Amino acid sequence: MACIWRSGNLFTLLAFCLLFKTELFRRAFLHSIPKMLSTQYQLFPKATQVIMEEEEGLGEDSELSIDYSATDSGPRIFKMLEKWVPKASHYFDKEHYFYAGHQITIQESIENFGAIVWPGALALCQYLESDQQEIILKDKKLIELGAGTGLVSIVASILGAFVTATDLPEVLENLEFNITKNTRGMNIHKPEVRELTWGENLSEDFPKRTHHYDFIVATDVVYHHTALDQLLDTISYLCQPGTSLLWANKFRFSTDYDFLDKLGNIFNITQLAEFPESNVKLFKGTMREN
Repeated sequence: MACIWRSGNLFTLLAFCLLFKTELFRRAFLHSIPKMLSTQYQLFPKATQVIMEEEEGLGEDSELSIDYSATDSGPRIFKMLEKWVPKASHYFDKEHYFYAGHQITIQESIENFGAIVWPGALALCQYLESDQQEIILKDKKLIELGAGTGLVSIVASILGAFVTATDLPEVLENLEFNITKNTRGMNIHKPEVRELTWGENLSEDFPKRTHHYDFIVATDVVYHHTALDQLLDTISYLCQPGTSLLWANKFRFSTDYDFLDKLGNIFNITQLAEFPESNVKLFKGTMREN
């Protein structure tokens, strides 16, 4: 049930420290990154350069000054990451998970946020595996928004769902690789991988007359980014009578709770589970009747 996590993986640790740990830990760890990246690890020269620029001019006893506050364009730390996060991932690592009686191997890359398994995905996989009487996926049609590495879609496929995994174009290659690798040869419904940019071309690419889903699934899609309204529009569009939303998210910013409030204006929301160790909450939503 639990994933096998390699604590020595610098790159995975970097991602989690940037997003999930305390500010004090982030600052201390960021101080050491340039030296580690520029000596033992040569895979991210741009990252080294950017972080060293942040440290330029600081004395030995000076504090690393990085602005984590939210601005209109997002926290400074995300702007810093954008300088060196490429569209295509060149460094990949593999992590192994065990869900629904199967070992699942996921190819990840810290070079792209969409190529990392985040806590919400692990929480939802655990819930789907352990509460199969509560959420019955067999022969149900399910679409995942922001599928990322595909872990949730893979588990849903193993549990018998007709799965459509969607994400941005730059993520699709790795997404399709992981899904194909982990579902090939299984006696299950073949998963589908499709491009979906939230709020764009929905009626053309997913016409309601031919696309009805029993479940809309999303994990860790809500954080400090500028597409939250488009995400809400996409969920609202795809949700029809009889559709249930399953949303698992690690709550990090006040905007996460703002999104939950907006969601509650459109959907009947029930909290199914909470995972205190990762600060992940799992919600189920159904469209309110007019």
